[in-house]
Amino acid sequence: MTNFSGPDIAYAISRLGRYTNNPDHSHWTALERVFRFLKGTINYSIHYTCFPVAIERFSDANWIFDSDETKSASGYVFTLAGGTVS
Repeated sequence: MTNFSGPDIAYAISRLGRYTNNPDHSHWTALERVFRFLKGTINYSIHYTCFPVAIERFSDANWIFDSDETKSASGYVFTLAGGTVS
């Protein structure tokens, strides 16, 4: 589902995917919220106008510097003609 939707729900979908084997009521409630969000944004789209046709990549990272931390974090955004595609 995250391949066909935006990055705004990718995190929620990836978290819900962890519980497909044994979901409880809270997971079903979260899934209903995701579907309500998708239904409310079904007419949204990306329009490519007035921008040069170029693919740009932006990335950021937060690496562990303190031994008390447990995870590093990183992220990226690809844009095509001014619209986010990934």
